[in-house]
Amino acid sequence: MLDKTYDAASVEPRIYNDWEKAGAFKAGVGAAPGSDPYCIVIPPPNVTGSLHMGHALNNTLQDILVRFERMRGRDVLWQAGTDHAGIATQMVVERQLADKGEKRRDLGREAFLERVWDWKAESGGTIIGQLKRLGASCDWSRERFTMDEGLSEAVLDVFVQLYKEGLIYKDKRLVNWDPVFQTAISDLEVETREVDGSMWEFAYPLVDGPVDGITEMVIATTRPETMLGDGAVAVHPSDERYKNLIGKMVRLPIAERHIPIIADEYPDPEFGTGAVKITGAHDFNDFEVARRNNIPLIPLMDTEARMVSTPDNSVPKHYHGLDRYDARELILKEIQELGFYRGKEDKIIAQPFGDRSNVVIEPMLTDQWYVNAAELAKPAIASVREGRTNFVPKNWEKTYFDWMENIQPWCISRQLWWGHRIPAWYGPDGTVFVEKTEDEARSAAQEHYGKDVDLDRDEDVLDTWFSSALWPFSTLGWPAETPELKRYYQTDVLITGFDIIFFWVARMMMMGLHFMKEEPFHTVYIHALVRDEKGAKMSKSKGNVIDPLDLIDDYSADALRFTLAAMAAQGRDIRLAKDRVEGYRNFGTKLWNAARFTQINGCERRKDFDPDATKLPLNRWVLTELSKAQADITRELESYRFNEAAGAAYRFIWNIFCDWYLELAKPVFNADDETEKRETQETAAFVLEQILVLLHPFMPFITEELWERLDADRRAHNGFLMHGSWQTLDFADDEAAQDLNWLVELVTAVRSVRAEMNVPAGARTNLVLVGASAKDEDRLQRYQPFLARLARVDDANIAETAPQASAQVILGTLTVCLPLEGVIDLDAERNRLLKEREKCDGEIGKLEKKLANENFLQKAPEDVVAEQRTRLEEEQEKRARISVSLDRLT
Repeated sequence: MLDKTYDAASVEPRIYNDWEKAGAFKAGVGAAPGSDPYCIVIPPPNVTGSLHMGHALNNTLQDILVRFERMRGRDVLWQAGTDHAGIATQMVVERQLADKGEKRRDLGREAFLERVWDWKAESGGTIIGQLKRLGASCDWSRERFTMDEGLSEAVLDVFVQLYKEGLIYKDKRLVNWDPVFQTAISDLEVETREVDGSMWEFAYPLVDGPVDGITEMVIATTRPETMLGDGAVAVHPSDERYKNLIGKMVRLPIAERHIPIIADEYPDPEFGTGAVKITGAHDFNDFEVARRNNIPLIPLMDTEARMVSTPDNSVPKHYHGLDRYDARELILKEIQELGFYRGKEDKIIAQPFGDRSNVVIEPMLTDQWYVNAAELAKPAIASVREGRTNFVPKNWEKTYFDWMENIQPWCISRQLWWGHRIPAWYGPDGTVFVEKTEDEARSAAQEHYGKDVDLDRDEDVLDTWFSSALWPFSTLGWPAETPELKRYYQTDVLITGFDIIFFWVARMMMMGLHFMKEEPFHTVYIHALVRDEKGAKMSKSKGNVIDPLDLIDDYSADALRFTLAAMAAQGRDIRLAKDRVEGYRNFGTKLWNAARFTQINGCERRKDFDPDATKLPLNRWVLTELSKAQADITRELESYRFNEAAGAAYRFIWNIFCDWYLELAKPVFNADDETEKRETQETAAFVLEQILVLLHPFMPFITEELWERLDADRRAHNGFLMHGSWQTLDFADDEAAQDLNWLVELVTAVRSVRAEMNVPAGARTNLVLVGASAKDEDRLQRYQPFLARLARVDDANIAETAPQASAQVILGTLTVCLPLEGVIDLDAERNRLLKEREKCDGEIGKLEKKLANENFLQKAPEDVVAEQRTRLEEEQEKRARISVSLDRLT
C-alpha cells in the first residue's frame, strides 16, 4: 500500500540513483528495433557554473523532449558536457592563488594550467550534479568537455583548415578590451549599464580663421580622455551649416595637432551641434568612419587603460602612465584653462562593463585573430531562408537574419592562458606557420627558410565560443568518422536562450555547414526569460533572484519542472512565483492521493485490458477523454508548445480523472454489481497507468515511483517507466462523452453560481432547466442522485420559463436556474456586488491614470511599472466577474 504522503526529498535522489545504476539514460537503451535516432546536444554550461533559473528552464524543456521521444521507442541521445569557460575559470583559479599570496605570472604558464586542471578535477562538476537533481536524463557516460583530448583535436583541425582556406587571418581592429583581465572579450561578456554620466562640450578652433562666420567646431563627448586621439571632426554631408567647412582643418587642443573636417553619413545633424569627433582607435563607430575616410588611428592606452606615448606625440609627457580617468580630470582642467570649454550636461549614459571584472570596457585597437564570418554566414543564412533549419517561435528568424546579414569579422583570440592555445608559430622575421603540431610548424619553417630556425608560439588562446561552435559534431567524435557521428548527426532540435543566437546558434550553423555539409539541427527552439513574479529581470543587485535548488528543496524537482513547462508559452517571458511551484507540488500530491484511492478500492492493472470491451458510459467517457488527452499532449510536444502540453495533462489528470471520474466512480466501487465494479476497477487502473506515461516527461520522479509501487512485476524486473510505451489510444465514444460531459458541465455551472452568489456551503437548492431537450430531460432523471450529492440539489425540474429570484447561467441551449429566494438575501447581495464593482472602478481609474503618465513610465523602475500593470489586469478581471454575477441576479 502506498504511504499516506509522498516524500519527494527521499524519493527523488533514490529514483535518480536507480536510473543511473541501470544505465537507463545511455543512447539507444529502451529503443525499439530499427528505430529512428533522436539527438539533442546540451548547451554546455560553464564548468564554473551553478544551476540558475535559466539552466532549469532550458534543461527541463530538453528533458521533456528526450523522455517523450525515448518513450516513443526512438534511439535517443542527449549529449552532455561542459564548457571550459576561459575567462571565468581563469578568474576562479587566480582568486584562489591570490588568497595564498600567489600570482599567475609568478607561477608561469605550465604550472598555472596544472592548477586549473586540478581545480577542474575537484570542483568543476558542481553543475552536473545539480542538473541531475533536476532530473536531467543525459547520457552521462558520453559526457564531453570542450578541452578534452577529442574536442581539442577538433579545434586544431578546424583552425588549421580555416586558416589554409583564407577564412582565418590576423588583423588590427577594435575589440572590447577588459583592462583587469587584459584580454579581448566577446559582446556576451559585456554588460551595458545605465549610469550617471556627463556630456562635455569642447571647441576646436578653425586653423585658417572664420568661414561663414564660424570660428570653431564644437564637439560633445562623454569620454574627454579620448580627444587626444581624435583624427577628424565629421559632419553630415547634408548639413547646410558646415558645407563650406568640409576639407578645412581645426586645431586639436592639448595634443596641438591639426585635423580635418570631413563629411560622413554617421553624424546626426539633429543631435547636439551636428559635429562629431572621430577617435578611430577607441570607438567602434568612429573606427568604421576612420576606415572609410582614411583617417589615422591613434591608440592612446596600454593594456591596463593607462595613457601611453604615441608616435605623433598626441599624448603630452605629463599624461604618460595616467589611468584613463585621471587623464580625464586633467584634460577637463587644461581645456578650461585654455579657454576651449563650452559646457557640460549631466545625463544618464549607457556604459559597457566587463561582466566579471566589473570595470568599464575600453574599445582598443589590437592585433587579433579573426574568422571571415561574412563568408561562412552565407550558407547559414540560406539554410534558414530555405527552411532547412527553422526557428520556433518564427519571429526569431528576423533577429538571426539582422545579425547574420550585417555580420562583422569574428575576433577569436583571447589574451588568456586557459583555453585552446592558437596553433601558430612565428619565425625570426615574423612569418607565421599555422599547423596542428610544433613539429609540423618546424617542418614548414625549414622549407620556408631553407634551414632550422627558432620558432615562438602565439601566446593567445581561442575564444570559448570557437570550440563550442563545433559542439554538435565534435562531441560525436569528429574529425574521426565514428558510428555516433554517422548515427546522430544531424541532431534534431537545439533549445537555447535568445541571448546566444549570435554567439552560439549562428556559429554552430556556420561550422556545421562548412565541415559537415549539413545543418547541425533542423529546429532551433528559443525559450523565454524567467523573470520574478512582478515581471522584473532577476538580478543579484535587485535581490530578486530565485534559486532553483531552493525550490527543489522546498517543493520537489517535479513541481519546479512542471511549473516551468506550464508557463513556457512561446514568445512570452515567464513570471515565476513560488506559489505557482507550490500549486504544482499540490498537483503531485493530488495524483499520489488518487493513486492511493484506486489502490484502496482494488483497482489493479490487467495486462490484457481492452478499452473497447467496456460497457459502462462512465468508463467509456474517461477512455474517450484519455484518448483526446494523449493526442493533444503528443501534438503539442511535437510542436514545442510545452505549456499547452502541460495544460492538457493537468486538465485531464486533475479535473477529469481525479475530480470527476474517481468521484463518479465511488458509488460503483461500493455497488453490488460485480461486473460494473470490476470493469471500473480495471478501467481506473488502466487510465492511471496511462496518466503516469503522459506525465512522466514533465514529472519523472513521482511517476516512476508510482509506476514501480503500483505493479510488483515492473518493480521486480526493473521495467522503468522512462522506457515505457507512449500510446496514442484510438478510442472514442461520442455518446458517452456527451452524456458525462453534460453532467460535469451542469454540476460545474451550479457550483460556480453558488460560489459567486455567496450561497452558504451547507445550503441546499433546487434546480430548474429552461430550454431542455428530451435528451436533457432523460439525463436529468438518470443523474439526479449525482446532482444531489455533487451539486447539493434537492429537486431538479424542467420548466418553460425561469423562476423569479433565480440566478441563471447559459449552458449551450440550456438556461440553468437556481431559485435563491429564501436561500440568500438577494437585495443585500446585489448591493454588495454593486459596492464591490464601484470600488474596482475607482482602483482601475487610478491605475490607468498612473500608467498613462509618461513621466511615471520613464522614471519608475521596471518592476514597479510591471507590478502596476499586473494590478490593473487583476482589477479588470475582478470587475468582469462581478458584472457577470450582477447580470445573473437581474
